[in-house]
Order: sequence, then structure tokens, then C-alpha cells
Amino acid sequence: MLDFLIVVLHGSYATSVAATLDILHAAARLAVLNALPAPRWRVVSPDAGLIDLGQGLTIQAEPWPDSGQWPEAVWVLPGLGIAQSELLKARMTQPDAVRVAQTLHAHVAQGGHVAASCSGVFLLQKAGVLSAKRVTTSWWLASELAALDASCQVDADQMVCMDGGVHTAGAAFAQSDLMLHLLKIRWGPQLPGWVSRVLLLDRRQAQAPFIVPTWVVSGDALIARLQTLIESSLPQVPTVDDLAGAVAMSSRTLARWVKAATGKTPLALVQSIRLYRARSLLEGSRQSIESIAEQVGYSDATALRRLIRKSTGVRPSQLRR
Repeated sequence: MLDFLIVVLHGSYATSVAATLDILHAAARLAVLNALPAPRWRVVSPDAGLIDLGQGLTIQAEPWPDSGQWPEAVWVLPGLGIAQSELLKARMTQPDAVRVAQTLHAHVAQGGHVAASCSGVFLLQKAGVLSAKRVTTSWWLASELAALDASCQVDADQMVCMDGGVHTAGAAFAQSDLMLHLLKIRWGPQLPGWVSRVLLLDRRQAQAPFIVPTWVVSGDALIARLQTLIESSLPQVPTVDDLAGAVAMSSRTLARWVKAATGKTPLALVQSIRLYRARSLLEGSRQSIESIAEQVGYSDATALRRLIRKSTGVRPSQLRR
């Protein structure tokens, strides 16, 4: 019986692959020390042998398994080391990616579980297993993923999402969060808790604290204009109708455009910009939370405290530290 099948391709993000294996090795050692069954895994690739990862590193991979082999294993895809949408689209058409996608589709169709982080999530989309699922990926790629499958709910604020047998995580270093999540599912909280303490890994719940709105909207002139309008309006908070009028669109058309470009509703875009401004002021000044709340359009500082806590998982005072 096998617990995990680690799928590596040429160019896979070296740190994402290394984090996967280091966490599994640590989990195996700690499991044995505490009389628990140790996780078992194999590293495979459509191109068996020495695989060139990113950053000049290599890894030895076993041959690609036969169809239906290891149905009990979670098939894990580390990040691909690709941050640009056009390069990702081209990568998905290459023979090794096509073969992986076909096998993943069959594995899920037989009730198997799959997991991926960062750009690796796009291989799951290529496999056709994300439809009607709630998933996440690198926050700056969320809109690209949502555009590929309208039925897929892409929640870029989350660090890890699980929907049925599909497990997804955010940007490349979220691979560590993904592996702790997978260990918890199979071994309960104790083993990943030990791994976290030994490797000094924080248990992060959300990507939201790391999102930079400017990066999310880069490349779309209209959305960039909306961002400028929102920021220049503060502390007055523009309504959706205000924004639509400013760019000569109906509110419905604006909503469709914003959703396609950012994966968010117009109200969520406004909220994210306000919160990012508040976080920037908290981290870069000594102003009181009451003063900051006024500057970003909150009449009640308690509401801002609550929203920061909800989106980041920490109190405003902790963000400042």
C-alpha cells in the first residue's frame, strides 16, 4: 500500500519538490519514534530517470505507473515553477503534461485523491477534475484559473482548499501547508503537529495577508483604473454604481469584467483594496487603529479589527509587530 505518489516534471519548482520530500521524511522518522505507521511514497515522472527541476537541481524519478496502479495513494503535484499565464498554457500542451492529466483524470474517476499547489493546480484543471469544485492556487493566477472553468470556484484568499478528493494550495511555498494538510487527513493532527514543531513550520490558514491588489489587477487597464478610483476615493467608499458610472459601464457589465479579471466581485475588490491600505498603514506607521479605520472608510474601528482578524488570522497589533 502506498500513501503518496509525488509527480515531478521537467522544470518543477525545486523548493516545492524538496519541501514535499523533506516533510514526508520528517513525518516518517517521527512516526516510527512514536510507534505510528510511517507514510510511504514514491517519486514518479512520465520521463523516468534523472529529472531536471528548476534552479539547476535534479531528482531521480521512477517510471510512470500503469493505469489503475496505486489507487489508494494521493497523487501530489508540486508547483511547476511557472508564474506567467501564457507560459502555463503552453506548458499544458506538452506531451508529459498531457500524459499526467490523462492519468489524473482516470485516478479521480476511480475515486482517487489528487493534490497540487501553485501552478501545479493548472494540471488538475487540464485533467478536468476541478469542475464545480472549490479550489485555490497562487493568488496572482486565480483569475486565469477561473477563466478556464467557469464552474470552478477559485478562492484565492485560502491557503489550502479541500473539495471531495481534490486538494489544492496557494503559491509554491504553500506546498508545505498542503503536505501538513494531507498528513492530518490520514494520520490525524498529532503527526503533522510534530512535523510542524520539528521543522518550525507555521500553520497558515490563508493567503489573504500576502495578496497585493496591484499585482492581482496588473495587465488589465480597466481594473487598474478601478483600483486608482477606489484608492483616491477613500475614505469615501465608492459603490458599484459609482464605479460603473466612472468607467461608462452598466453595473452588471462591470461585475462580469471584474470577476473575469480578478476572480472577485466589485464589492470584494473594494474591500480587498481597503484592507490592503489598512494593513500597509498598520505595518508602516504608528497611527492608531481608530485613525487608520477612518482613513479607509470605517466609522467603527472594531469592524476593521474584526475584518483584519478574519482575513489574516491575526490581530492588528500582531500585524504591526
